[in-house]
Amino acid sequence: MSSSLSSTAAAAVDDVHSDSESASDNSSSTNDEGWEDVEPEDDSQPVVGLFSADVYPDVRSMLKETRERYNFDLVKVQKALDLDFFGTVKLVNYIRSEVKKGNRNPDVSSKSLFEDEIYLKPVLDDDALLYNLEDLEDEENSDKGGKSSAEKRIIELQEALERLQGQFTNYRLAVQKSLNEQLLKDEASTASSGPPARKDSGRKKSERIEEADADYFTSYSYNAIHESMLKDTVRTDAYRDFIYDNKGLFKNKVVLDVGCGTGILSMFCAKAGAKMVIAVDNSSIIEKARQNVYANGFGDIITCLHGKIEEVSLPVPQVDIIVSEWMGYGLLFEAMLDSVLWARDRYLAPDGLMVPSHATLRIAPFVDPDYIDSHVSFWKSVYGFDMSSMLANIHDEVIVTTTKPSSVAAEPAVFLQLPLHTITVEELSFVKNFEVTLTEDVDGLDGWNIWFDIFFLPSRTSKIKDDAVPSEMKKQGYVAFTTGPHGPETHWQQCVLLINHGGKDPVPLRQGQVIKGEIGYRKKEEGSRALEIEIQWGAEGLEKKQQTWSLQ
Repeated sequence: MSSSLSSTAAAAVDDVHSDSESASDNSSSTNDEGWEDVEPEDDSQPVVGLFSADVYPDVRSMLKETRERYNFDLVKVQKALDLDFFGTVKLVNYIRSEVKKGNRNPDVSSKSLFEDEIYLKPVLDDDALLYNLEDLEDEENSDKGGKSSAEKRIIELQEALERLQGQFTNYRLAVQKSLNEQLLKDEASTASSGPPARKDSGRKKSERIEEADADYFTSYSYNAIHESMLKDTVRTDAYRDFIYDNKGLFKNKVVLDVGCGTGILSMFCAKAGAKMVIAVDNSSIIEKARQNVYANGFGDIITCLHGKIEEVSLPVPQVDIIVSEWMGYGLLFEAMLDSVLWARDRYLAPDGLMVPSHATLRIAPFVDPDYIDSHVSFWKSVYGFDMSSMLANIHDEVIVTTTKPSSVAAEPAVFLQLPLHTITVEELSFVKNFEVTLTEDVDGLDGWNIWFDIFFLPSRTSKIKDDAVPSEMKKQGYVAFTTGPHGPETHWQQCVLLINHGGKDPVPLRQGQVIKGEIGYRKKEEGSRALEIEIQWGAEGLEKKQQTWSLQ
């Protein structure tokens, strides 16, 4: 079968758009009169053709005419692309939308052409074809002995229900957050009346954390976040390059992929020669990962498991390699590294390899008058009106944004190095010293800039220097990347922590001046994926300051 519509079909769609609308109107007007007294003799419904305004008594007759008249077989396309119910809905709406736009030869060679969720919205109102797609499935099931259309439809509806439940969870969490905030205010206002109900408060806290955890995994169920990560070529290329450049490390090895997402890293490992890859994810994205695995011929190598790594049962007692893309904003936001380290301690062989192997956190003074003018001072006069209320929390919350190299007013300091083979979960909450020397005169500090670097070393005994720079490591043949402002942009961007000067002008500082301080990372509360970052700093001629920011 041709991968695009035939020229015969294309010639027939000149005036489909307007004709389809009139046909739909005529059909509606015909059915409106006396509908109360009419009892249908069967379940068949009139169906508008795919490439014409012709109306057919049922789906089968429409499909037959479409094959004979327009040389297009919808059933064969569905089978060739291995489309499920929703995939077929998207195909139908894609064809109708292309015809509607005047495209006389819509390409149906790949389902990637109509993966967008927009194609779930019907192009025609009350499109009877979409209500009778079982007829397509029944024709194929008789040949391949698969599940009945009813069974498949139940599965499809269950998946749709799961998606709706995820959306409802997001709404419920927003309501719960608002309620919790009000409860905390109420508890604070009545604290003097007696001791707090510790048991009840503990229950509310655990429920809040459990719901936030559910929301976290739900957020990874949708395509957008995975599309963002996969299109981050700095990130994805680094994993691919390390795995493909070190096929000898992966050949005939057992690999564990923690938080596998779409399965891309698992497939890299399988292609590099791994004999078994175990892909684990607690999000429903695991179902799409499983489909990706089989679509690319790795079904006999990659096993996909749905659940938390701490709760699933692996088919092997230990693994040779753990690969994971666990990094969050500011490196440790989301607390996914906790789970990766748990998996390391539980499953990794004594001589096993962590991929990546090392990470470093960096901090530098942030000075960017243009940013302050655009995002802070802007609100003080908007068309002549004071909208300073919009600045609420701007000095309390970490801002994830892309910063300019010129905003870095000193050589960045490494304040934490994470050797992934040995670091512990306890070490992820810390207070570290740092020291930076200004490389230019500045009118004052606007904030702090934090980012991280990632390194892929081929041996668990390999070490990196405290001040190791990805660009220099790459010159030595290693795979590494930075998320800092001096490198290509990544989806992690940088973390900006704006300083609250209390309405006063910042103190000017001079080139060569040394700023010393301490930076601390801690979870917002036990079990939380949110972070609190606290920084204390001081310099000659600068009053010592301390400030805390939340990343959530």
